[in-house]
Amino acid sequence: MRIGISCYPTIGGSGAVATELGKALARKGHEVHFIVTDVPFRLGTFIEHVYIHAIDTATYPVLHTPPYDFSLAALMAKVVDDYQLDVIHAHYALPFAVCAFLARQMAKRDVKVVTTLHGTDVTVLAQDESLKQVMKLGIEKSDVVTAVSHSLSRQTNELFDTDKHIECVYNFIDTDVFRPNAGQNVRRSLAKPGERVLLHISNFRQVKRICDVIQIFARVEQEIPTRLVLVGEGPEYSAARHLVQDLGLMESVDFLGKQDEVAPLVAAADLLLLPSSKESFGLVALEAMACGIPVIGSTAGGIPEVVQHGVTGFLREVGDVERMASDALRLLRNESLYVNFCANARQRAETCFHIRDKVGEYEAIYRRVCGMSRE
Repeated sequence: MRIGISCYPTIGGSGAVATELGKALARKGHEVHFIVTDVPFRLGTFIEHVYIHAIDTATYPVLHTPPYDFSLAALMAKVVDDYQLDVIHAHYALPFAVCAFLARQMAKRDVKVVTTLHGTDVTVLAQDESLKQVMKLGIEKSDVVTAVSHSLSRQTNELFDTDKHIECVYNFIDTDVFRPNAGQNVRRSLAKPGERVLLHISNFRQVKRICDVIQIFARVEQEIPTRLVLVGEGPEYSAARHLVQDLGLMESVDFLGKQDEVAPLVAAADLLLLPSSKESFGLVALEAMACGIPVIGSTAGGIPEVVQHGVTGFLREVGDVERMASDALRLLRNESLYVNFCANARQRAETCFHIRDKVGEYEAIYRRVCGMSRE
């Protein structure tokens, strides 16, 4: 098949999933065209069967900002016709599903549109009433809409007051990349012998509750030698640093900023902390589980669909840092329990979220929407 993929190029769950999906489809022989504003960060070197089309917008004095969305829609239509695409897969309702809808109106070829909702496009952008109706148009005009969790599917139907059927296709993981013991060298640079490592990776938005992460760590650090590794940047970065300073923990906390390749960092940890107040899926939790790392997190959104409470980690109500810290200590102090959780986490990642199976689910959707039989 000939498949167009449009996604954000920057670091983040949706861009990572879209890029890895495209690479996996190309490895299976499909022709994949990334139609983007810039080269996705995980593409990098040449990959057979992968083509990249980036917009080139003109600027005019009369326009306050370049018309990126319209330029993207026009580029989609051109790629559809020039390369005879069968499907455009839009990752995010805004702007990509809307641009795909416009592209289909412009293109000479009857291309199908599949939209995947990743979370922020629903939970954050839809709070703006000026965008909500535009996003609803993109969702309802798509041939197929998927979401990365059942929680997000339900939330979308409720928020947009639509009866559009939204299928759940979970995010996925390459367990050859994210695997146990892949971070031994990294761990030696992060922690002294005998120290445990707690890890948090995010875009440091308020919903990630970075201060809760630090408070959990502070309680654990009082009991056993521990280090906290924080990966990412964002609006709450300064507040996080101030809290670490106020608690006198600067010597025990590493702020590593943005990191493109996180697999070795994840594998180097003992526990992942994910106390978010909103989380459509929690891709970083899956990455941790694939590395055999248990998760201490909240019950928000789709996290319980990924992390099994009492099996691959512990989940508590949002803001319950006392119990989250207690859970972390329980795992770190009980070696046999910890080893069992590690094995369970790896097994769940391999059996329920493997990239091979999820790519197959997307292929089936493409074939169905295009009226193609399985070859």
